[in-house]
Amino acid sequence: MNKKTANEQEVKKFSNMASEWWDPNGKFSPLHKFNPVRQEYLIDRISSHFSLSLDKNFSFSNLTLLDIGCGGGLLCEPFARLGAQVTGIDASKNNIEVAKIHAQKTNLQIQYLNKLPEEIKNKKFDVILCMEVIEHVDNVNFFVESCSKLLNKNGIIFFATINRNPKSYLFAIVGAEYVLRWLPVGTHDWKKFVKPQEMINYVSTQQLIHQETKGVTFNPILNKWSLSNDTSVNYMTCFTKS
Repeated sequence: MNKKTANEQEVKKFSNMASEWWDPNGKFSPLHKFNPVRQEYLIDRISSHFSLSLDKNFSFSNLTLLDIGCGGGLLCEPFARLGAQVTGIDASKNNIEVAKIHAQKTNLQIQYLNKLPEEIKNKKFDVILCMEVIEHVDNVNFFVESCSKLLNKNGIIFFATINRNPKSYLFAIVGAEYVLRWLPVGTHDWKKFVKPQEMINYVSTQQLIHQETKGVTFNPILNKWSLSNDTSVNYMTCFTKS
């Protein structure tokens, strides 16, 4: 039996919401609030890793970037504007169609594919993003292996997800889905959240070197997200290939 990372129920769930990807007041509004801080972090880490200056236009023009689980393209587009050769893949055909249409409207050259990471053959990338996707896949070990195989030598790969503990259940499930109604009920399964050390263990089996883990926390008074050393709920972590 062939291994697959896609969870059909998860794909269907996000396919049904695909039309709302670019609506800042729709079902993905929390992601629109969250996107600027993760985007800034990614740009900073990538430019530092490859010693690139952000003072010039198209500073990422020599980089190839793969966004795994790209959704409607919320991260693909800013990296395309920086000059990177961007490929976005997603298990949902609906997500890919929405992403393609939006890229056409904004006149950006992005390759969008309705594929899983294990289906990408004979191609490697300098930068790989796996943002808020690992908690929605089947077979985490195979997913990490499939993603890591696509990384170029001296490349950098990022994983972002939610920690698994009582606090994350309270905040990410009860608070975000039931109380604040930020997300549709059932968006996340707490049992599929990944602890930071578990993430490091998964990725380290692929001979990748852990560089950093940063928390992302929400300030309800300022209504904004920011980078933090608190990884108890949301966090991002990066690894490099020597």
